[in-house]
Amino acid sequence: MTISVGDKAPDFSLTNQFGEVVKLSDFEGKKPVVLVFYPLSFSGTCTEELCELRDNLSTFESAEVELLAISVDNKFTQAKFAEDQGYGFQLLADFWPHGFVTQLYDVFLEDRGHATRGTFVISKSGELVAKFITSPGEPRDLESYKKALELL
Repeated sequence: MTISVGDKAPDFSLTNQFGEVVKLSDFEGKKPVVLVFYPLSFSGTCTEELCELRDNLSTFESAEVELLAISVDNKFTQAKFAEDQGYGFQLLADFWPHGFVTQLYDVFLEDRGHATRGTFVISKSGELVAKFITSPGEPRDLESYKKALELL
């Protein structure tokens, strides 16, 4: 299923690094959400990308946006990754059923068993206002995030 700008973002529930259930629809009517799908915790490019988001978290906070990073890693891996890197945002575990939400957002790489890099910017009303997708080895740049946040 391909999700296009203007579509209602598919709802989901995933566990964060603290073992808490995070449901996308819980943010509806309250605040916009940026979903950041990434291949694997602790991999080089993923770590660099998420550290850049960590170092520029004020960009998201000033836009009053909830930043949610998602990979197919389990909650224990997410907890260690977040702790080691000092991430001030939630890491969600799309571990079981393996990659279900990643597949729902059409960024699952079947042959690799993990996500490609996909970012989805969702309005307060739950509508997809922007998305950008890159290949696993190709990092996203901060300017793409800033431009997407301007659409909210």
